[in-house]
Amino acid sequence: MIKWIEILEVLAVVMASMAIVIAFMVLVNIARRMFPQRKTTIVEVKETQEKPKMSSKNEAREGVTFNDIFMFMIAVPLVLLWVGFAGFVIHTGLNNSEVLENIEAYTTLIAILGGPALLIIKDALDVWKQEQAEKTAFYKTKAQAVIDYNDAAQKQAQMIEANDQEHEQKMESKK
Repeated sequence: MIKWIEILEVLAVVMASMAIVIAFMVLVNIARRMFPQRKTTIVEVKETQEKPKMSSKNEAREGVTFNDIFMFMIAVPLVLLWVGFAGFVIHTGLNNSEVLENIEAYTTLIAILGGPALLIIKDALDVWKQEQAEKTAFYKTKAQAVIDYNDAAQKQAQMIEANDQEHEQKMESKK
């Protein structure tokens, strides 16, 4: 039977490995942005010429920021470690009485990890809510634009119809 300390060690190694993989992915992404590959074929050069050039402000927004690195290097592993450890303590506590005897120490550790993890989760949810609010505002604006366009098109069609009728009446009265 594997002892719970060995399981915690394995969990820590797995989380550290995930952090290393994520760090490698971020570094590769940064390297790709720093050293873009040059296109050599004629077709590819034509494609790049047809695209509108973006301002340096837009290019800066698309790059990897410190917040991106922070989220992938610290926040994501912290939240995963917190959830994993809490689940492990619950599972082990149901099957092992030693864990229940030392539950205060485990609860303290979960609380220490949980404080920053909950703040990260709250901030992520706030960002998600903000994005949803922006989408809602965009769709409201888009719907209003469609309504205004339809109203204007209907008024224009009515005006054209009225002008045609007026023109026909003038033509009939001249006969």
